[in-house]
Amino acid sequence: MMKASVKNELKRFLGSENASFSDEDRLCYGYDATGELFRPDGVVFPRDAGDVAFVLKTACAEGFAVVPRGAGSGFTGGSLPVRGGVVLSTERMNRIVEVDEANLTALVEPGVVTGELQDRVEALGLFYPPDPTSLKFCTIGGNIAECAGGPRAVKYGVTRDYVLGLEAVLPTGEIIETGTAAAKGVVGYDLTRLLVGSEGTLGVVTGARLRLVPRPLALKTLRAVFADVACAASAVAEITGARIVPCTLELMDGECIRCVEEYAGLDLGGAGAMLLIEVDGAAEAVEGEAARIAELCRAAGAVEVRAAADGAERRELWKARRAMSPALSRLRPRKINEDVVVPRARIVELVDGVREVAGRREVLIACFGHAGDGNIHVNVMIDDSDADEAARGEAAVRDVFELALRLGGTISGEHGIGTSKAPYLSMELSAEVVALMKRIKAAFDPMGVLNPGKVFPGEAAAGRAASP
Repeated sequence: MMKASVKNELKRFLGSENASFSDEDRLCYGYDATGELFRPDGVVFPRDAGDVAFVLKTACAEGFAVVPRGAGSGFTGGSLPVRGGVVLSTERMNRIVEVDEANLTALVEPGVVTGELQDRVEALGLFYPPDPTSLKFCTIGGNIAECAGGPRAVKYGVTRDYVLGLEAVLPTGEIIETGTAAAKGVVGYDLTRLLVGSEGTLGVVTGARLRLVPRPLALKTLRAVFADVACAASAVAEITGARIVPCTLELMDGECIRCVEEYAGLDLGGAGAMLLIEVDGAAEAVEGEAARIAELCRAAGAVEVRAAADGAERRELWKARRAMSPALSRLRPRKINEDVVVPRARIVELVDGVREVAGRREVLIACFGHAGDGNIHVNVMIDDSDADEAARGEAAVRDVFELALRLGGTISGEHGIGTSKAPYLSMELSAEVVALMKRIKAAFDPMGVLNPGKVFPGEAAAGRAASP
């Protein structure tokens, strides 16, 4: 429990409006998309790097945990205050400081909503490609912490590919700058890349210089409908094998389609599987690639291939994809959302393997995601009130991880490890690698105050409560 004197000191420095210890805020900032709840001792809302530095220096002196938080949209518990302390919300550090059109960069604070940055730069003819499906509310700082991906990653890469430099506050309170505003730089160790994807355990990002690219001149959206997911997966392999790189290549299986139809009131024809495909670039190239993709889909067994006739139809197709996560809650109360990745050429084996796991474990599994880069969101749907089903669901998760690794893939493509995947870390990383990572963590955070209890297994959590 945090001492009253420490609470008063935080209020004095930050301002009473920027430090809350109310029960309401402790509840509201104690959960994320996992549905788990851990009540912190308080919540602070820094305005700049100096505020963040003060909070961390105080934490080192007084021995409490500091947990950075963007929008709380993570799926692995990265922003959960599992050891109490204070949640450090970046929501009031939300300025787009500069868009440098001459050098194709943007300087932003961590609380900027990703979709708002995209709208801002696209109005100038520029493009910020990373697009997590939660882009309308997730933040740049959270994207950097988790190295978020999204549907466009198949062509444009993930968040780390667009971070040129960072301003960050170390757990001991020092403010550092990494990287460069120039297009490239190789001076010293690449601390920028080390911080990106470190899940808020090595530093708190307080500013980011992001790389922009010209906005593509043309975009074409296709919907291909298949009788089953195996045919759709085969089409993905054919498109990849034909050396075509769409900007988006999304897969939805039959369970997902039925859920979205009911949830969002859409008519997707009751398909067994669907691919949502986009190509962008110069107009002539876009038309040629779209025609070739349609041909490959039909050869793989597509019963319908349709190009969006206009912007309204394109938005309708995306409405189905972006409604996916909430729609699945209709199947079972709990959704274990895993984000495994395999080499692109093995996507068919992954899909077949997941279906085998679902049958053998007798659990409902719905699959969708970024098939173009081998990243499938495998959603194991369970009802925790049925103890046997819950146990079979947990066993299925381990089976899916083993399958992904056996195919040469990874247990996480964009969600990170957090708390939920920490027990499985050793399935992918050797003891030597985990030990090295722990030494890096200790070098950055000798007092262990920044986002403790994450990534590494065996670190007990305190203060856990029931899901809200």
